[in-house]
Amino acid sequence: MSRTRTAMLAALTLVAGASGTALAADPDAIGPAAVPCTVDYKVQNQWDTGFTAAVTVTNQGSARSNWSVKWSYAGNQKVTSGWNARISQSGAAVTAANETYNGALATGGSVSFGFQGSYSGTNAIPATFTLDGVTCNVDDGSGGPTDPPDPGPTGPKVDNPYSGAKVYVNPEWSAHAAAEPGGSRISNQPTGVWLDRTAAINGVNGGMGLRAHLDEALKQKGSGELVVQLVIYNLPGRDCSALASNGELGPTEIDKYKTQYIDPIAAILADPKYASLRIVNTVELDSLPNLVTNVTPRPTATPNCDTMKANGNYTKGVGYALGKLGDVPNVYNYVDAGHHGWLGWDDNFSATVQTLKQAATAEGATVGDVAGFITNTANYSALKEQYFTISDSVNGKSVRESKWVDWNRYVDELSYAQAFRQEAVSQGFPSGVGMLIDTSRNGWGGSARPTGPGATTDVDTYVSGGRIDRRIHVGNWCNQSGAGLGERPQANPATGIDAYVWMKPPGESDGASSAIPNDEGKGFDRMCDPTYTGNPRNNNNMSGALPNSPLSGHWFSAQFQQLMQNAYPPLS
Repeated sequence: MSRTRTAMLAALTLVAGASGTALAADPDAIGPAAVPCTVDYKVQNQWDTGFTAAVTVTNQGSARSNWSVKWSYAGNQKVTSGWNARISQSGAAVTAANETYNGALATGGSVSFGFQGSYSGTNAIPATFTLDGVTCNVDDGSGGPTDPPDPGPTGPKVDNPYSGAKVYVNPEWSAHAAAEPGGSRISNQPTGVWLDRTAAINGVNGGMGLRAHLDEALKQKGSGELVVQLVIYNLPGRDCSALASNGELGPTEIDKYKTQYIDPIAAILADPKYASLRIVNTVELDSLPNLVTNVTPRPTATPNCDTMKANGNYTKGVGYALGKLGDVPNVYNYVDAGHHGWLGWDDNFSATVQTLKQAATAEGATVGDVAGFITNTANYSALKEQYFTISDSVNGKSVRESKWVDWNRYVDELSYAQAFRQEAVSQGFPSGVGMLIDTSRNGWGGSARPTGPGATTDVDTYVSGGRIDRRIHVGNWCNQSGAGLGERPQANPATGIDAYVWMKPPGESDGASSAIPNDEGKGFDRMCDPTYTGNPRNNNNMSGALPNSPLSGHWFSAQFQQLMQNAYPPLS
């Protein structure tokens, strides 16, 4: 939960669960307003030795071309890095001044910045702030009533929401799984709840809506901690490089996304009834990475992705979602980070982190609204290649030169996720960010699973003979033939990894293998057609898709049976 400092005139209403606010009188104020400026300081994440904070300044006085916010700590807090402000510290005194690009602060305007700090002992909220020398928490004498009592801190968010917690089992998915022969072996596993269109908030075709899932989660929670996993997936112009999951909103409908989709979700999540749940949001799959790899001048560019990069609505939408949902104290946002077979090349990797940071600081969001990142969502990349590494060579040729690896820096999801986390921290995300890896369909067990390294005849034979991932090409993504369930969901499985999760519910289709008319905004993507001979994204290989698949998100019994059959670790 965020911790806030609040000192408000009684003329203003403090909404339960909202940010705390420190108020400053401004001698330059225009008009009779008793509270011409506010400073909002929130501790968003806190761990044993550090924390991140977000600060928002709102100016109701005269317009300013430069600004400076100051405060002092009562403890030993030290600011170690910041964003959207030039932050300096002398002893306990901290000064945050505008950057060159955000000095203008209009009457009624706001500006936000954030930082990461260290501490030991306690991390008390500063008692007093100033804005351009004006002391906060001071009534201007205009006759307003006295300040109401400070409600006090609500407590910080935990570093890893999965630690010490159960995870919500979706009863609708569980019923599908249990109805399959042998499905009871996994029907008690937790999976993500996909909010893939506005109607899903209230429930589709008589199914459970968001409140129904959260109510059920409270029942499952009992006296312990429980994580609920939601997939936020409805951007304008969604899935610009594919067709199977094109969404309901057109490329320009960013306002609908905000007001009809994100705002209602945020209102439900902020209901105090659900404050005891740990709510994990996986934010907008496949969106921001498309702005790196599938835009001009890349050979894989599509007109739709060029449009979304030009209009900025992916960046704006993700930023808005992070900021709005991140304001809810018990929400943890994990942003989609693709997978190693998409973004692991030198010209994609760092650029993707840069793109994610742009979104995480757009529309009022800060990097403090990001609890971490998730990789391999609804994908098939092997968690760990056991029989070759990126540093191996055969007859003088590096594994990177093999046709399968194709100069990628990573051969599996675990190495990619750990490296992605390090790159994100180096680019200004908090050091406490964690990673999730979707292991719902990347087990690759069964008779085709290798039991040792490939022959050292040449580098291609070596890699192909020993690779766990048995896809035809690492770019294949739709209902892959031969796939199996992967590692079961678990917390803290490896360094830097918050959890292995089943965010994509096993048995739910990636897309239809032929065109199916529907009112769900879902098109036909040839990558879901087993007869398709490919495109530049999979180097013109066969798609490797299963036949007779239904629309994305619909139950696909044949796939579910195959996933169980090829599970690794095997099902008992």
